[in-house]
Amino acid sequence: MKKFSKVVSLAMASMMAVSMLAGCGAQGSGSNTFKIGAIGPLTGGAAAYGLAVCNAAELAVEEINAAGGINGYQIEYKKEDDELNAEKSVNAYNTLKDWGMQVLVGSTTSACSIAVSENTKADNMFQLTPSGSAEDCVKYDNAFRVCFSDPNQGIASAQYISDNNLATKVGIIYDSSDVYSSGIYQKFTEEAAGKNFEIVSAEAFTQDNNTDFSVQLQKAKDAGADLVFLPIYYKDASLILTQANTMGYAPTFFGVDGLDGILTVENFDVSLAEGVMLLTPFAADAKDDLTVNFVAKYQEKYGEIPNQFAADAYDAVYIIKKAMEAKNVTPDMSVSDICEALKGAMTEIEASGLTSAKMTWAANGEPNKEPKAVVIKNGAYVSAQ
Repeated sequence: MKKFSKVVSLAMASMMAVSMLAGCGAQGSGSNTFKIGAIGPLTGGAAAYGLAVCNAAELAVEEINAAGGINGYQIEYKKEDDELNAEKSVNAYNTLKDWGMQVLVGSTTSACSIAVSENTKADNMFQLTPSGSAEDCVKYDNAFRVCFSDPNQGIASAQYISDNNLATKVGIIYDSSDVYSSGIYQKFTEEAAGKNFEIVSAEAFTQDNNTDFSVQLQKAKDAGADLVFLPIYYKDASLILTQANTMGYAPTFFGVDGLDGILTVENFDVSLAEGVMLLTPFAADAKDDLTVNFVAKYQEKYGEIPNQFAADAYDAVYIIKKAMEAKNVTPDMSVSDICEALKGAMTEIEASGLTSAKMTWAANGEPNKEPKAVVIKNGAYVSAQ
């Protein structure tokens, strides 16, 4: 009897060992669903960005699942809040990794995306940031982006202002403490050389002194700037517009994707944003079927008109779908094998979405697509063209 019990115990121990080894195998093994995670600031001052990204990704996942999934497999989706903090973004990544995430849509902002990319590189997990625009967001070969990079936004802004004769004298107010803002500023000034406008003032601020912009505005006004370029985020921009109005200064204000969200700032008089222009790949008033349907569904589900960040994230999920289908990716593959397949697919596929009718990618993670501009009229974004 004792001998029989010993044999059974040994057999059970062997089975447990095999089970433990299987559990320690490549992440994703044996799964019947793809697990896609998203990270962004869902609370705090930049919540308009994070909520837009995470909500639109969720909407895209729901649509794809309803249409049969990816390669016949459904998607599980989970989002995490990083509060616009790089350390918390890494914590959010680890939470999603423990959940079983196989592909990351994020992070939403540049500094957070850069921080998380150190982990996705170490894990060889595919990372597609919808809106992380700093150059270093895609410094590793497993990371790609949907939006334009900071340099490209600066270059395109200078070209657009010149090509459309928007100004003769330009003032700039930028955040020297932020990699996003300072990167755009640098490329804008370089591209402005030889254009049909003159930069007459360039004044910086930091996040330690971003409540009083009277000095920066006065210098632009005294220099005769008829356009002020704002490569900054919408919360700071709302203060600048309010203070410019108080001092009777009414130039054209022109920004980039960081201004998308200014109409949502609490207690901000949105009439002060009338005529503000921004370079963005998405206009919610576009009449193509894809945009009309997206805006209607998003507004019905989340109670607001989607911004450019939402469009980037919506496209991101469909881009992942297209890349997975191109390489016949299945959810039982390891995170690393999925990453290798998607890295190869990204340089081969051509995608069409909300932010461009044609998108391709270079091996360095950068997208190729055409920029657009919108202007705020009657409290809404409309196409500037």
